[in-house]
Amino acid sequence: MDLHFEELLKQITDFMKTEANTDTVIGKQFDLGAFKCVPVIKVGMGFGSGGGENHEKKDRSAEGIGAGAGVGIEPIGFLVTKGDHISFLEAGKTHGIAALFEKVPDLVEKIIKERNKEQAEV
Repeated sequence: MDLHFEELLKQITDFMKTEANTDTVIGKQFDLGAFKCVPVIKVGMGFGSGGGENHEKKDRSAEGIGAGAGVGIEPIGFLVTKGDHISFLEAGKTHGIAALFEKVPDLVEKIIKERNKEQAEV
């Protein structure tokens, strides 16, 4: 078996270069009512490779090569414009009244537990 390690690494790095470009990180603009929104995405990539040969026996030699790559894509937010005003809204982070509504189920559960506890004591 003929090992083409450099060729394999070139193919992996070429793939990573084509995938991590501005079209991947900055998504396509879309309209939401009066707002224009552009998604911003975090891209993480990694790869590992290795190879080796064993020539202990002259009549039999062993060679091996392996490589792997991984890509992670995560939305981090949106650039939002309305007229001349531009802002960045983080994904996964709630602000203002939306943050309050997310806490309502926990608050209701605590109130119910307290009422049940009070009724049990009476």
